[in-house]
Amino acid sequence: MVSGKSSLAIGPLRIEPALVLAPMSGVTDMAFRRLVRECSPGAVGLVVSEFISIEGLTRNDLRSHRMLRFHPDEHPISIQIFGGEIDRMVEAAAIVQQTGVDAVDINCGCPVPKVVKRGGGAELLRRVQHLERMLRAVRRELSVPLTLKFRTGWDADSINCVEVAQMAEAAGVALVTVHGRTRVQLYTGSADWELIGAVKQAVGIPVVGSGDVTSVAAARERIDRSGVDGLAIGRGAMENPWLFGEIAADLAGRSQPASTIDGRIAALRRYRELLDEQYPEKVTSARLRGMACRTLKGFPGSAALREAASRTRSSDELLAVVGAGAQAVLASEPPRSAA
Repeated sequence: MVSGKSSLAIGPLRIEPALVLAPMSGVTDMAFRRLVRECSPGAVGLVVSEFISIEGLTRNDLRSHRMLRFHPDEHPISIQIFGGEIDRMVEAAAIVQQTGVDAVDINCGCPVPKVVKRGGGAELLRRVQHLERMLRAVRRELSVPLTLKFRTGWDADSINCVEVAQMAEAAGVALVTVHGRTRVQLYTGSADWELIGAVKQAVGIPVVGSGDVTSVAAARERIDRSGVDGLAIGRGAMENPWLFGEIAADLAGRSQPASTIDGRIAALRRYRELLDEQYPEKVTSARLRGMACRTLKGFPGSAALREAASRTRSSDELLAVVGAGAQAVLASEPPRSAA
């Protein structure tokens, strides 16, 4: 059983269980967020949007404003925004709040050069005083909770996650999420959960840990090691949207069987339906291929099945291919637990 809290509070907002779908650019759109909630019913305490540019929001960019959309079933939901200008961040936060979202999150961790070069994302870790002014200004604008996600530092020689967390708490931030890598690391190496634990010890607001939570065992080990109030799951959910249910069951002292290949095919069909509500076929088929190649793992013949899926050119073709492949797998031998 995972030790730690089963719920956490973000101001007046209660997150139960204390499991968060982490924001991922190009991934955590409305379709994916809804899919994860449906694959792990009752096990996702909070979902966070993919990050949205404050430049796009404040300049009325249609694509940016479309990214604000969410389904009523998604509550509680947080929308994450990024950028480097204080005035635009305040304006963008006000726009986000008007959607009826439950919380606003500021991205202080994105390592992508095009974001960093414009003063946003992880670049804010090198401008802590500027970040403090930004947080205080945004906090004054909002009536919903303000949260912050950041990395451990810019590089190994400038670890400042504890300083940033303490500053954020003093500025009125209700919760921090710490990804246990530096900006220079990008997504390589291992997340440093000792540093995440140090942040937890240094502040009184809830701390959510992020990085390498890909299984129930990993979740258990990271909570035990760091004492965090909750976990943010990103890439682990891309391969296994049932992971939240598995971890939540462990939090409650229960076991949960791994998803079957039939269940994974059904999830792909449902994902296609959700994508069709938002996108043209070209986008739907591309995202569906990506999901198929990530989730169809751990079964006999799954490598060949994923290869066949990667060569499809439409959603109909992909579902036909994986459906036929799944039947062949089931006819050959029972599926083993997915990795």
